[in-house]
Amino acid sequence: MAKNLLLINGPNLNLLGTREPQIYGSATLTDVENLAQAAAVKAGATITCFQSNHEGALIDRIHAARTEGVDGIVINPGGLTHTSVALRDALAGVAIPFIEVHISNIHQREAFRHHSYLSDLARGVICGLGIEGYQAAIDFAAKNL
Repeated sequence: MAKNLLLINGPNLNLLGTREPQIYGSATLTDVENLAQAAAVKAGATITCFQSNHEGALIDRIHAARTEGVDGIVINPGGLTHTSVALRDALAGVAIPFIEVHISNIHQREAFRHHSYLSDLARGVICGLGIEGYQAAIDFAAKNL
């Protein structure tokens, strides 16, 4: 049976392609979502993409995933990685396995970005691989979650 995956992108990721391209590259959010769709098809999975700049909307989407038969979540929480206990609690509360993804290597950046409120709950963390990190996460999720 095909895996049902959910891709969540957090705050400011709608600015991909124009926001700090020296850090995040020139790919847009549409490019990321197209890559995700192609990776899911290749892995024999389905994927739904969601992005919001609002913490509550992200939490609501995670809650909804519980009743939608989502098998795994791939999430780039953006800046909420380093600040949101509420996002952590939502992911813990639904108990859907997830992969945390970051386009940049957060450990090479400002000290406040070195801590993630999500990483210890995640099945895996991918950072610093650019948007190819999404592809790796989706491939793993489709096969292992």
